[in-house]
Amino acid sequence: MKSKKVIDWMFRLVKGMFIGSGAILPGVSGGALAAVFGIYERMIAFLSNIRKDFVKNVLFFIPVGIGGLFGFFVLSIPLTYLVGTDETPGVAVIQTIWCFIGCIIGTMPSLYREAGKEGRKPHHLVLTGITAVLAFAGLLVAKFFLNTEVPLNFGTWVMAGIIFALGAIVPGLSPSNFLLYLKMYGPLMEGVKNLDLGVIIPVGIGGVLCVLGFAKLMKFILTKAYANVFHFILGVVVASTAIIAFMPDYAGITPLIILESIALLLAGLALGLFMGWLEKKYKPD
Repeated sequence: MKSKKVIDWMFRLVKGMFIGSGAILPGVSGGALAAVFGIYERMIAFLSNIRKDFVKNVLFFIPVGIGGLFGFFVLSIPLTYLVGTDETPGVAVIQTIWCFIGCIIGTMPSLYREAGKEGRKPHHLVLTGITAVLAFAGLLVAKFFLNTEVPLNFGTWVMAGIIFALGAIVPGLSPSNFLLYLKMYGPLMEGVKNLDLGVIIPVGIGGVLCVLGFAKLMKFILTKAYANVFHFILGVVVASTAIIAFMPDYAGITPLIILESIALLLAGLALGLFMGWLEKKYKPD
């Protein structure tokens, strides 16, 4: 029993690392990844009524939170190179992204099972397909046509925090994409990498305000339309997985980098499938 608890704790830590990494990866939604890893519903239930089972929920989410912070801050370093905030190009970003893609693909069977937990009808699969196509098209259109700039100050960083939290509360919303279009993503990654409290504190404030305002609404929607919500999430995950493959700059890519990326894709796929197996075997109560 003790061994099972340790495995469960470590498993939630790894989930948190991927969710935290995905939260800042353009094209990916932290909420969608929480659904992929089977903790979105519980997260929304906790955030919508924090006082209910407070201690039990805090103990459950401690490893998720630790892993999330680790993934968030660690991935912010290579991503600063990706968005052009440093002079040296981040070759390792290509391998990182393809490893991430492999892991998401490996966990999709688990998400598919979760989506059908309360029943699945043909129109749910149609919803998934339409969502995937529209989300992919929307991400492409936004990438080429949405391009503006806002001043960087306390208020706009609070706004960035609200956008980030919406990505966790509203599955499918990619906060990093919006921040890229507002030209805030690079400065945010720099601020996180440098532990700039002038950036981190207002972003945190915005995130808390958003969570307090929207968690109850998402809990209500899940109660009324569980299957629709999760099949929608499944479509978004498919689209976001496809779009992030186009995110790196592949100019000058070498055969060695291609081979390394393929190897890491397969490693990520194996990890995702393994996590799906662990999810079934050690699924928390």
